[in-house]
Amino acid sequence: MSGDENKQRRTFGPVVLAGLAAGALAAVAGNQPWARPTEPSLRGLVDESVAEMPLAAALGLVVLACWGVLLVTRGRVRRLVGVLGALTSAGLLVTVVVGFTAAPDALREEMTTMGMADSGISRTGWYYVTALSAVRSLAATLAAVRLVPEWPEMGSRYDAPAAAEPASVPPEERSSLDLWKSLDDGQDPTA
Repeated sequence: MSGDENKQRRTFGPVVLAGLAAGALAAVAGNQPWARPTEPSLRGLVDESVAEMPLAAALGLVVLACWGVLLVTRGRVRRLVGVLGALTSAGLLVTVVVGFTAAPDALREEMTTMGMADSGISRTGWYYVTALSAVRSLAATLAAVRLVPEWPEMGSRYDAPAAAEPASVPPEERSSLDLWKSLDDGQDPTA
């Protein structure tokens, strides 16, 4: 194995772990409020769930699913799943950009509906966690698209077994064990 191939194989673990961690963080952080009132006394009175971005959580879960599929596939399918993960990560990044103003605006509207004065709204740490996760996820999935042909693949022993040809031996000449196995395989030994 050449030094370049060894270097590309060494990227497998770190890139996959970075992608999985970014997807998981985005899935968690998308279900948390991205904005809250700056006045501590208003925090318990306002429904902060209006400042959540569930789309970010859903896209984080899709990124996680893409990484799972990427690990168990080979060839072109693997690269296509990497592209799908990159597109999903880009969507997550767009959601973060939109959420920069959408989450505080939704909370401000909720406070106005409740008749509260706008004393200021700040972004929570969950917004910044999601933003960082989106950037890391995009970087990891783009790296995967580029590096996936050189990464190790699961062996063919994990593939589904090929369909066996039906036995051409008449049922009366087969042992009872063979008959039971044919029933387990969904064959009719009387046919």
